[in-house]
Amino acid sequence: MARRRSHPAVRFLWIVAGLTVLVVIGAGLYRYFEKDLMRWVMVPSVEFREMPGGADYARAGMWIARPDLGDNPSLWTPRGFAATRTPRASVFFIHPTSFLESSAWNAPVDDEESQWRARLFVRSQASAFNSVGAVWAPKYRQATFGAFLTTEDNARRALDFAYRDVLAAYEAFLRQAPRDRPIILAAHSQGSLHLMRLLQERIKDGPEASRVVAAYLIGWPVSVSADLPALPLPACERPGQARCLVSWQSFSEPAEPSQVTDVYDASRGPGGVPRAGSAMLCTNPLTGARGGEAGADRNLGTLVPNEDMTEAEFRRGAVPARCDLRGFLLIGDNDALPDMGPYALPGNNYHVYDYALFWANVRADAERRLAAFERAQ
Repeated sequence: MARRRSHPAVRFLWIVAGLTVLVVIGAGLYRYFEKDLMRWVMVPSVEFREMPGGADYARAGMWIARPDLGDNPSLWTPRGFAATRTPRASVFFIHPTSFLESSAWNAPVDDEESQWRARLFVRSQASAFNSVGAVWAPKYRQATFGAFLTTEDNARRALDFAYRDVLAAYEAFLRQAPRDRPIILAAHSQGSLHLMRLLQERIKDGPEASRVVAAYLIGWPVSVSADLPALPLPACERPGQARCLVSWQSFSEPAEPSQVTDVYDASRGPGGVPRAGSAMLCTNPLTGARGGEAGADRNLGTLVPNEDMTEAEFRRGAVPARCDLRGFLLIGDNDALPDMGPYALPGNNYHVYDYALFWANVRADAERRLAAFERAQ
């Protein structure tokens, strides 16, 4: 008996159905193994080696942003805002990880792709402070993204190497910036890790410590019990408070922050104090107070990036925020948020957008804290 051939349209539907099943299975496997896959792709397989030569921050070319640079991304503002022409403070800003290669543990400062991303971060993050201060943002031989996905010694050495550049840049900043101005310290992600160490090891006993208005340790977990006691400034408890610390980590709901908590709970703070199970500092950027909840109507403006993140739409009242018990900043249901682009991390982690989500509120926050600092003087 001859075999009956199916109609072409029916065969096409079967092919589509089969591909759909494969995509669903693949997506499920990816979600199950995504952490392992990310480590396999992003963690360098080579041994750590120090890069030759030092970082000379007397050279203008070692800075992404500096007041005397003509092409300064920190001066960018969305429509309706402007950078001040009479800065009242000096802002030292440490950009987040922009080097994603697994070929080396640290980024060369002349790596074009990572420097392009770093400039975008300075543009969308450090620009929040340009209404009150002149921004100084150094290039540095940052640890690669994969260094945060492993506990091997190579990663520690890469981060130590990057910190030495940050420390050298900070010393140059103190020599070159006006010595009579207040200082605002700000960073994101890897930058905040280095800033926290800078506060602990250098600024705590430095003669300039009394000039620090506030420190913005955004996108990095700060343990209330293990880290805060070792820092020279307390947590910011209320809006308009000066000489204090601000920190948050943004997740949409349902949040799955195990990529953060797995590493955090296995780590120790200064003096070997365990962080396991401890609450993290959470400043609500919509209120400027520690903890609490605020609706989207309190959001003064979000930067919604375009596809290649070179432009941004400024949107008011788009994103709410509340601090949960562990210290994560929850920004509402994922489906109700503006489309921020493809760079949300696993677990609904909006880490990349920690500043952009609350850009105008960060700006207002810095203005209030500087005004309070000036009044106290």
